[in-house]
Amino acid sequence: MSSKDAPPPLPEPLGVPVADSHTHLDMQSGTVEEALAKAAAVGVDTVVQVGCDLKGSRWAAETAAAHPQVHAAVALHPNEAPRIVLGDPDGWSRQGAREAGGDAALDDALAEIDRLAALPEVKAVGETGLDFFRTGPEGIAAQERSFRAHIEIAKRHGKALVIHDREAHDDVLRILAEEGAPERTVFHCYSGDAGMARICADAGYYMSFAGNVTFKNAQPLRDALAVAPLDLVLVETDAPFLTPVPYRGRPNAPYLVPITVRAMARVRGIDEEAMSTAIAVNTARAFDY
Repeated sequence: MSSKDAPPPLPEPLGVPVADSHTHLDMQSGTVEEALAKAAAVGVDTVVQVGCDLKGSRWAAETAAAHPQVHAAVALHPNEAPRIVLGDPDGWSRQGAREAGGDAALDDALAEIDRLAALPEVKAVGETGLDFFRTGPEGIAAQERSFRAHIEIAKRHGKALVIHDREAHDDVLRILAEEGAPERTVFHCYSGDAGMARICADAGYYMSFAGNVTFKNAQPLRDALAVAPLDLVLVETDAPFLTPVPYRGRPNAPYLVPITVRAMARVRGIDEEAMSTAIAVNTARAFDY
């Protein structure tokens, strides 16, 4: 195993335990039990396992049902909706190549997300939203229809909404305003600037910061974190992606949350305990556990 593939060492444990508000244990190496044990050893006592497609959403619900420290979020990722409707000839996603299913296939998939969203171990509907980075203009209609449906499902079941917003800030905010956002809405891997953070704050949206807040070129993210109300701030790994500095490029996992928490505390000019306490309280409130 090259050093690039090697898991980073365990950081110093946090004094106050926190939650990883967004992780993909199904894309990480090792078992769920190992991941949870390593996380608990450094003060990460809760994780939100996020589904991106039907298979992953079912797995998230099953995993949360089996482990009290895991909560599930279920959804069709914004990139998944166009694949269902238009097909995926290249098989870029984990399902391999797929035929176009049209709107009927999207309706069937959304009905399954709706069924899963009713389960008690499922605390959120997400990650949903818009992603104009990977989906071309032909896929936008499917993304938008899927996003609006997920908002409705979250509200009907009284669950949090977890948003994936990539290069689509204005459209995401517009659709939330048009549909009426659920009472608890989380911008996962917050990627806006300070101006957008003020808009989110006014609307009461939670902002979850990932390891990229530690990246050298991420000053706009740090500026956003500096102005976000402390009671709307969460932390996440989005593991296996977005590993914080100094381990950028190596596999991420929930046990690396303390690195990001410490970086966030420095940005806010508060001590680590105050940051951790706020994050722990906010995550429990956002996901209603």
